[in-house]
Amino acid sequence: MTAAQPATGHDHVVVAADVNGVSVTEPVPTRWTLAQFLRDRLGLTGTKVSCELQVCGACSVLVDGAPVSACTYLAADIDGRRVQTVEGLAARDQLHPLQRSFVEHFALQCGFCTPGFLMMAKALLDRNPDPTEDEVKEYLDGNICRCTGYEPIVAAVLDAAKRMRGQA
Repeated sequence: MTAAQPATGHDHVVVAADVNGVSVTEPVPTRWTLAQFLRDRLGLTGTKVSCELQVCGACSVLVDGAPVSACTYLAADIDGRRVQTVEGLAARDQLHPLQRSFVEHFALQCGFCTPGFLMMAKALLDRNPDPTEDEVKEYLDGNICRCTGYEPIVAAVLDAAKRMRGQA
């Protein structure tokens, strides 16, 4: 990992990172959050900002495979790292198994919380490809949904796990 290099002034740093498989080198204000950088600089608006306090999970993205709250994670801290957002899940025109399962299980309504749930579920399935229902519930405990209820979300994650293991 490298330290972000100071840009032209004390209020900016240059970060070089891999975002959804694309190398990005950009100056960013030192106080910008990762969510601001993704949305305002890179145009990746799938990352939602809701509570801005790390309690709702809507802004969850993966940094080096680990979930982080982009609303409080500083953009300068992605220097030399790999970032994946919900926009990086699909492969060309093919939805990721998690995305397909969310659609098929009606695990979304307004969609505001969906990107955060998808990214947390991806982190879980990357670590544990065969979770139990209780493990899914525990892992997604920090994400809040106000529309759907959690049963379809848990069912979608379990279904996606089967698909990803080639059992569906």
